[in-house]
Amino acid sequence: PEQIFSVLGASRFSWLIVLLAFMAAGWIARAWAHSESSPAIQYLGLGLYVVAEAVIFLPLLYLATRLTDRQVIPTAGIMTLAVFGGLTLAVFVTRKDYSFLGPILSISAMIALGVIIAACLFGFSLGMLFSFAMVALASGYILYDTSNVMLHYRTDQHVGAALELFASVALLFWYILRIVMAANSRD
Repeated sequence: PEQIFSVLGASRFSWLIVLLAFMAAGWIARAWAHSESSPAIQYLGLGLYVVAEAVIFLPLLYLATRLTDRQVIPTAGIMTLAVFGGLTLAVFVTRKDYSFLGPILSISAMIALGVIIAACLFGFSLGMLFSFAMVALASGYILYDTSNVMLHYRTDQHVGAALELFASVALLFWYILRIVMAANSRD
Protein backbone atom coordinates (compact mmCIF):
# COMPACT_ATOMS: atom_id res chain seq x y z
CA PRO A 1 0.00 0.00 0.00
CA GLU A 2 2.84 2.44 0.68
CA GLN A 3 3.99 2.05 -2.95
CA ILE A 4 0.48 2.87 -4.15
CA PHE A 5 0.49 6.06 -2.08
CA SER A 6 3.90 7.10 -3.37
CA VAL A 7 2.60 6.76 -6.95
CA LEU A 8 -0.71 8.51 -6.17
CA GLY A 9 1.04 11.27 -4.26
CA ALA A 10 3.64 11.88 -6.97
CA SER A 11 1.45 14.43 -8.73
CA ARG A 12 -1.95 16.03 -8.38
CA PHE A 13 -2.73 14.45 -11.75
CA SER A 14 -2.21 10.92 -10.40
CA TRP A 15 -5.75 10.67 -9.06
CA LEU A 16 -7.06 12.07 -12.32
CA ILE A 17 -5.31 9.25 -14.19
CA VAL A 18 -6.76 6.70 -11.74
CA LEU A 19 -10.21 8.23 -12.18
CA LEU A 20 -9.96 8.10 -15.97
CA ALA A 21 -8.76 4.47 -15.85
CA PHE A 22 -11.65 3.61 -13.52
CA MET A 23 -14.12 5.31 -15.85
CA ALA A 24 -12.74 3.38 -18.84
CA ALA A 25 -12.94 0.08 -16.95
CA GLY A 26 -16.46 0.96 -15.81
CA TRP A 27 -17.55 1.76 -19.35
CA ILE A 28 -16.20 -1.56 -20.66
CA ALA A 29 -17.63 -3.49 -17.69
CA ARG A 30 -21.09 -1.98 -18.15
CA ALA A 31 -21.07 -2.74 -21.88
CA TRP A 32 -20.14 -6.36 -21.17
CA ALA A 33 -22.57 -6.76 -18.26
CA HIS A 34 -25.44 -5.48 -20.40
CA SER A 35 -24.34 -7.50 -23.44
CA GLU A 36 -26.82 -9.98 -24.84
CA SER A 37 -24.10 -12.08 -26.49
CA SER A 38 -23.47 -14.53 -23.64
CA PRO A 39 -23.81 -14.88 -19.87
CA ALA A 40 -20.04 -15.43 -19.64
CA ILE A 41 -19.37 -11.96 -21.10
CA GLN A 42 -21.94 -10.48 -18.71
CA TYR A 43 -20.26 -12.04 -15.67
CA LEU A 44 -16.84 -11.02 -17.00
CA GLY A 45 -18.10 -7.44 -17.11
CA LEU A 46 -19.39 -7.66 -13.54
CA GLY A 47 -16.08 -9.17 -12.42
CA LEU A 48 -14.10 -6.42 -14.14
CA TYR A 49 -16.21 -3.79 -12.39
CA VAL A 50 -15.76 -5.42 -8.97
CA VAL A 51 -11.98 -5.52 -9.47
CA ALA A 52 -11.95 -1.86 -10.60
CA GLU A 53 -13.95 -0.87 -7.50
CA ALA A 54 -11.56 -2.83 -5.28
CA VAL A 55 -8.57 -1.02 -6.79
CA ILE A 56 -10.12 2.41 -6.38
CA PHE A 57 -11.28 1.67 -2.81
CA LEU A 58 -7.90 0.37 -1.62
CA PRO A 59 -6.32 3.78 -0.86
CA LEU A 60 -9.41 5.09 0.95
CA LEU A 61 -9.75 1.95 3.07
CA TYR A 62 -6.03 2.03 3.82
CA LEU A 63 -6.29 5.64 5.01
CA ALA A 64 -9.36 4.78 7.07
CA THR A 65 -7.52 1.97 8.86
CA ARG A 66 -4.31 3.97 9.40
CA LEU A 67 -5.58 7.41 10.31
CA THR A 68 -8.90 6.91 12.09
CA ASP A 69 -10.62 4.90 14.76
CA ARG A 70 -11.13 1.17 14.15
CA GLN A 71 -14.90 1.64 14.11
CA VAL A 72 -14.95 4.04 11.14
CA ILE A 73 -15.24 1.40 8.40
CA PRO A 74 -17.90 -0.71 10.20
CA THR A 75 -19.83 2.46 11.07
CA ALA A 76 -19.80 3.59 7.43
CA GLY A 77 -20.82 0.09 6.36
CA ILE A 78 -23.78 0.00 8.73
CA MET A 79 -24.85 3.50 7.71
CA THR A 80 -24.62 2.53 4.03
CA LEU A 81 -26.66 -0.61 4.68
CA ALA A 82 -29.29 1.41 6.55
CA VAL A 83 -29.61 4.03 3.79
CA PHE A 84 -29.67 1.36 1.06
CA GLY A 85 -32.20 -0.71 2.99
CA GLY A 86 -34.47 2.26 3.61
CA LEU A 87 -34.38 3.39 -0.01
CA THR A 88 -34.95 -0.13 -1.30
CA LEU A 89 -37.84 -0.63 1.09
CA ALA A 90 -39.38 2.64 -0.07
CA VAL A 91 -39.25 1.48 -3.70
CA PHE A 92 -40.67 -1.95 -2.83
CA VAL A 93 -43.50 -0.53 -0.71
CA THR A 94 -44.53 2.31 -3.02
CA ARG A 95 -43.79 0.42 -6.27
CA LYS A 96 -43.13 3.88 -7.74
CA ASP A 97 -41.34 4.18 -11.06
CA TYR A 98 -38.28 6.37 -10.50
CA SER A 99 -37.04 6.12 -14.09
CA PHE A 100 -37.84 9.84 -14.50
CA LEU A 101 -34.75 10.50 -12.35
CA GLY A 102 -32.43 9.22 -15.11
CA PRO A 103 -31.76 12.54 -16.88
CA ILE A 104 -31.52 14.46 -13.59
CA LEU A 105 -29.02 11.94 -12.20
CA SER A 106 -26.98 11.92 -15.42
CA ILE A 107 -26.64 15.71 -15.46
CA SER A 108 -25.85 15.77 -11.73
CA ALA A 109 -23.19 13.09 -12.21
CA MET A 110 -21.60 15.07 -15.05
CA ILE A 111 -21.49 18.18 -12.86
CA ALA A 112 -19.97 16.17 -10.00
CA LEU A 113 -17.38 14.69 -12.35
CA GLY A 114 -16.51 18.19 -13.56
CA VAL A 115 -16.03 19.36 -9.98
CA ILE A 116 -13.85 16.31 -9.21
CA ILE A 117 -11.70 16.92 -12.29
CA ALA A 118 -11.38 20.62 -11.39
CA ALA A 119 -10.30 19.64 -7.86
CA CYS A 120 -7.64 17.33 -9.31
CA LEU A 121 -6.41 19.95 -11.78
CA PHE A 122 -6.40 22.95 -9.45
CA GLY A 123 -5.64 21.21 -6.15
CA PHE A 124 -8.60 22.26 -4.00
CA SER A 125 -10.37 20.05 -1.47
CA LEU A 126 -13.96 19.01 -2.11
CA GLY A 127 -15.00 19.05 1.54
CA MET A 128 -17.96 17.75 3.47
CA LEU A 129 -20.65 19.58 1.53
CA PHE A 130 -19.57 17.80 -1.65
CA SER A 131 -19.61 14.45 0.18
CA PHE A 132 -23.16 15.07 1.39
CA ALA A 133 -24.20 16.05 -2.14
CA MET A 134 -22.69 12.82 -3.45
CA VAL A 135 -24.58 10.81 -0.81
CA ALA A 136 -27.76 12.43 -2.15
CA LEU A 137 -26.72 11.59 -5.72
CA ALA A 138 -25.93 7.97 -4.82
CA SER A 139 -29.27 7.73 -3.01
CA GLY A 140 -31.02 8.98 -6.14
CA TYR A 141 -29.23 6.33 -8.17
CA ILE A 142 -30.31 3.64 -5.70
CA LEU A 143 -33.94 4.71 -6.08
CA TYR A 144 -33.54 4.80 -9.87
CA ASP A 145 -31.71 1.45 -10.12
CA THR A 146 -33.99 -0.40 -7.71
CA SER A 147 -37.05 0.88 -9.53
CA ASN A 148 -35.55 -0.20 -12.86
CA VAL A 149 -34.75 -3.66 -11.48
CA MET A 150 -38.34 -4.08 -10.32
CA LEU A 151 -40.15 -2.55 -13.27
CA HIS A 152 -37.96 -2.42 -16.37
CA TYR A 153 -35.19 -5.03 -16.42
CA ARG A 154 -36.02 -8.42 -17.91
CA THR A 155 -35.20 -11.52 -15.89
CA ASP A 156 -32.27 -12.31 -18.21
CA GLN A 157 -30.69 -8.91 -17.45
CA HIS A 158 -29.84 -9.74 -13.85
CA VAL A 159 -26.08 -9.29 -14.27
CA GLY A 160 -26.39 -5.76 -15.66
CA ALA A 161 -28.94 -4.93 -12.97
CA ALA A 162 -26.59 -6.25 -10.28
CA LEU A 163 -23.74 -4.12 -11.63
CA GLU A 164 -25.84 -0.96 -11.59
CA LEU A 165 -27.01 -1.50 -8.00
CA PHE A 166 -23.51 -2.47 -6.88
CA ALA A 167 -22.08 0.70 -8.45
CA SER A 168 -24.66 2.86 -6.66
CA VAL A 169 -24.08 1.20 -3.28
CA ALA A 170 -20.30 1.47 -3.71
CA LEU A 171 -20.64 5.19 -4.49
CA LEU A 172 -22.83 5.63 -1.41
CA PHE A 173 -20.34 3.76 0.80
CA TRP A 174 -17.39 5.79 -0.58
CA TYR A 175 -18.91 9.12 0.41
CA ILE A 176 -20.41 7.95 3.71
CA LEU A 177 -16.96 6.64 4.62
CA ARG A 178 -15.43 10.02 3.72
CA ILE A 179 -17.99 11.76 5.96
CA VAL A 180 -17.41 9.37 8.87
CA MET A 181 -13.63 9.70 8.48
CA ALA A 182 -13.87 13.50 8.49
CA ALA A 183 -16.14 13.46 11.55
CA ASN A 184 -13.76 11.07 13.32
CA SER A 185 -10.73 13.25 12.60
CA ARG A 186 -12.43 16.19 14.33
CA ASP A 187 -12.99 14.24 17.56
